Amino acid sequence: MQHDKIVVGLDIGTTKICALVGRKNEFGKLEILGMGKAVSEGVVRGIVSNIDKTVDAIKRAIRQAEEQSGINIGVVNVGIAGQHIKSLQHNGSITRASADSEITQEDVERLTGDMYRLVTPPGSQIIHVMPQDYKVDYEEGIMDPVGMSGVRLEGNFHIITAQSTAINNVNKCVNKGGLEIDNLILEPLASSLSVLSDEEKEAGVALIDIGGGTTDLAIFKDGIIRHAAVLPFGGNIVTSDIKQGCQVMQNQAEQLKVKFGKAIAEEASDYEIVSIPGLRDRAPKEISLKNLAYIIEARMEEIIELVYAEIQRTGHADKLAAGIVLTGGGAQLQNLVQLTEYVTGLDTRIGYPNEHLGKSKIEAVKSPMYATTVGLVLAGYRSLDERLNRNNYEQQEEQKPAVAHQHTPAPIAASAVIVTPKAEPAKAPEPKKPSSTGDFFRNIISNTKKLLIDDFDDKQY
Repeated sequence: MQHDKIVVGLDIGTTKICALVGRKNEFGKLEILGMGKAVSEGVVRGIVSNIDKTVDAIKRAIRQAEEQSGINIGVVNVGIAGQHIKSLQHNGSITRASADSEITQEDVERLTGDMYRLVTPPGSQIIHVMPQDYKVDYEEGIMDPVGMSGVRLEGNFHIITAQSTAINNVNKCVNKGGLEIDNLILEPLASSLSVLSDEEKEAGVALIDIGGGTTDLAIFKDGIIRHAAVLPFGGNIVTSDIKQGCQVMQNQAEQLKVKFGKAIAEEASDYEIVSIPGLRDRAPKEISLKNLAYIIEARMEEIIELVYAEIQRTGHADKLAAGIVLTGGGAQLQNLVQLTEYVTGLDTRIGYPNEHLGKSKIEAVKSPMYATTVGLVLAGYRSLDERLNRNNYEQQEEQKPAVAHQHTPAPIAASAVIVTPKAEPAKAPEPKKPSSTGDFFRNIISNTKKLLIDDFDDKQY
């Protein structure tokens, strides 16, 4: 049963490293068994910069998740992000041997596998190949070509590449943590699994995942991902602006942003002031929430404009009927939905990863901050389902020749089996028959000779 299988997601982020242990219940909902979290000090803008610190954080997060769930963790699904992520479109084709035979799943997988052998720029490698649509001979716009007949099978693919060194560093950190990677998944793809509905993907939607060091973008239309990108700006840059603008410590700036920050300055009161404890033997510092909101609004508006420019560059800005979905830790900022709608002119909502979650003791996991981690667990289950379906298909294909052999040539094979053993016992006593028949003929010949001799003798006599 699928709900007996346990999947672990590991999100190696800029601000936190989070491990999530999940299991699907009998209703198909994800039940969270345990969660571990550690401060990430070795990751900058989604890229591992210090392996030892990252390994220590991974170990702490995994240990906490193991203690909470009571499960020993050995295999994880890991997310990857960073400015090095590139997205491109490519067309491929294969020529089949016969036009009469049906296109099989093996043909589709062979075409997809060819895309992984594309020549990429030096230092990069392909991490995802996602089909857009197919073309069989002269018929275009086919979503599933299996079962159709044709000689030439073509496909349009969305290909995502990542920097080889970044992938190697992630692998090294996970392996040093005593773990094995099952799947390496692009983080905006994982987030989309946890916060987007099938209707939104069909209508057209842009997912914006605002993390600590990066802002991830994924555009969906007609149920298919059309574009993915990672921008090197996130919530940390807002915290850095507050630190410089208000002349406070880093942790104080983060608390100011989380507790009192607003993305629209007009929504902040002119008379509200927050007192910040001063340094040693210094008086407390007073911060105006209006000034704090101005700092946050300026930076968040810049981030949203950059994301919207990326959406416009792809040509999908006027095709997003479902608008924009904001998720990630940065999406919890007050009035961010209104600011996004003002900048882009598109309907916007906050994406919570609670649609696929069942009852759980860990309520914190329903926050947008854990959308990627929940999505990594869901992606692990999707990969598991694909492997099970592939194995079932291969088993069916292997059984097909045996079934055909039993049904069509069975009468011939059966008659051959019956005839052969019967013929051989009949031949066993045969050797005696030729000897008796030969004696009979020899007797006749000898008697004939005697008669001839007697007749010859009578004539002479």
